[in-house]
Amino acid sequence: MGTMNISLPDPMKNWVEQQSRTGRYANTSDYMRDLIRRDRARQEAIAEIQAAVDVSLESGEATPVDPAAFKAQMRAGHGG
Repeated sequence: MGTMNISLPDPMKNWVEQQSRTGRYANTSDYMRDLIRRDRARQEAIAEIQAAVDVSLESGEATPVDPAAFKAQMRAGHGG
């Protein structure tokens, strides 16, 4: 495992140390690793959403939907 030293303003340093004292994290490194994991997951989720938006935009113009036909199709698909 690699080591990284970071500099934090005192209020941030105090916050990180406080989080490790809550018992949820074993130490400050554990807290920082959790923050990084969460940030990575967030970035991956944003990338997935952006990819879906891109596909949608590339699919062309939207077409109007007939609400009655849509309901009938949904009911038929659900055995109703």
